[in-house]
Amino acid sequence: MSNRLERLIDQGTGRIPADIVLKGARFFDLVTGELVASDIAICGDRIVGTGGSYVGDTEIDVTGRIIVPGFIDTHLHIESSLVTPHEFDRCVLPYGVTTAICDPHEIANVLGEEGIRFFLDSAEQTIMDIRVQLSSCVPATHLETAGADLPIEKLLPFRDHPKVIGLAEFMNFPGVIHKDPGCLAKLDAFYGDHIDGHAPLLRGNDLNGYLSAGIRTEHECTTADEAMEKIRKGMHILVREGSVSKDLHALMPIITERLSPFLALCTDDRNPLDIAEHGHLDYMIRTAIAHGVEPLAIYRAASISAARAFGLRDRGLVAPGWRADLVVLDSLENCKAEMVFSAGRRVTDDLFATRKPVAPVGLDSVKARPVQAMHFGVPFSENETPVMGVIPGKIITEHRRFRLPAAGNQAGVDLDRDIIKVAVIERHGKNGNHANGFVQGFGLKKGAIASTVGHDSHNICVVGVSEDDMALAANRLGEINGGFVVVEDGKVTGEIALPVAGLMSLEPYEVVRDTLHGLRQCAYALGTTLEEPFLQVAFLPLPVIPHLKISDRGMVDVDRFELIG
Repeated sequence: MSNRLERLIDQGTGRIPADIVLKGARFFDLVTGELVASDIAICGDRIVGTGGSYVGDTEIDVTGRIIVPGFIDTHLHIESSLVTPHEFDRCVLPYGVTTAICDPHEIANVLGEEGIRFFLDSAEQTIMDIRVQLSSCVPATHLETAGADLPIEKLLPFRDHPKVIGLAEFMNFPGVIHKDPGCLAKLDAFYGDHIDGHAPLLRGNDLNGYLSAGIRTEHECTTADEAMEKIRKGMHILVREGSVSKDLHALMPIITERLSPFLALCTDDRNPLDIAEHGHLDYMIRTAIAHGVEPLAIYRAASISAARAFGLRDRGLVAPGWRADLVVLDSLENCKAEMVFSAGRRVTDDLFATRKPVAPVGLDSVKARPVQAMHFGVPFSENETPVMGVIPGKIITEHRRFRLPAAGNQAGVDLDRDIIKVAVIERHGKNGNHANGFVQGFGLKKGAIASTVGHDSHNICVVGVSEDDMALAANRLGEINGGFVVVEDGKVTGEIALPVAGLMSLEPYEVVRDTLHGLRQCAYALGTTLEEPFLQVAFLPLPVIPHLKISDRGMVDVDRFELIG
């Protein structure tokens, strides 16, 4: 260590040439808000010089460019990018995201400890600094069938891993408020460490009780008013903009210089197609600035404020002694990354080639029983039937009620009111559960869409107009070991295989991106009006998000936290 320290000091003082010098730069000082003309000197993985002129063994001319600290995505599930951590690294790092704080909750719900080990092994190889929060809710609730169970005894062996930050999003907020013993055991074990929150619409004294358990961050705020109450009560708000959950515009009123120390950015769930079309955190930054947000506020949220919220004390500023995670931009407003440094290493294809591969896991995780059209029937009732109401851009679904038309002795779809069928099929080989219901808001006029990505337990979820097409789509998922399938008039018109736990592809992200583009067109051909129908399907079985959901056990009234009989 002493030799390393001597090199850092000698290069910082200018006694010897720096390893790398970025010449002619201006950097964005997130303390003062100034653009400072300065060389940036780098020694190993650290910045050692700013505010002057330096000589380097390697000198890179960045005249006319602006340098900012690397961006930190404070909450995401890499599995929802549909690619492995290695491919996520290669896909997202060039956009300037140098740190990603992930919750391997999805693969953990399918494979348990094996899934967490896969992510930790991968995180030790990626160029991006991937940090892992240990999945707190596996299974997420008692209202669904997961593939694994992770009580506190199974989490503790991972606690001291160098890539582990703390306990991931505590979604079972009713369990916290009502002092469920299993919840309390996990909270007690991590008390004093970082515990990530997940409490949509939770307010008042119930919020106070939730926060009293030591929970400090929250990414589920969907209004500025909700966010302000949580900030006043000491929470750090993670502003989210993913492929489905899009809260940036609603939360822009709180993204101010005054509040920026209590804000960070996250994507939660974002797929390679959206990344290719719009970007990642860079998209959030330029969108916010275009709508009048102060650059200082949004760049702080993207880096230094995020780092402090999660105890990453070595990154988030362009300053001597700080980790050399740097993004070279064309301008603050455009936020287009022209060059990225991760721990002092310039990000190139050759750098990615230095990583060691990690063997995939969960390649035979889809164990659902074959189904037939008759399995999707719902008995007709003269009374009103619960119907999930999809809200575009939200994972919250409304609890609507309709009298549905009869089809023999069965309740039928109602295309005039955009009401179609939805089903969840247990796919872990545990019990063969199968539940049916209705959903409004997809716009489908024919066919079916099915997925093994079904938060949080990742059973098969299928929506459709035709029971025959729904059965074909669900069965096809078993044949390809998981993924997304589109069926129209008895034919599979599009699919993507996600054989790693039924969640991630083995293909490069470019292949996944291009396949998703064609798959989306197949879904649009069915009439869907949703921009991202596949992830919208994936959130229908999420019984910790209000107000009405469906699991393999039946329709779930989330507000009452119980199955509807």
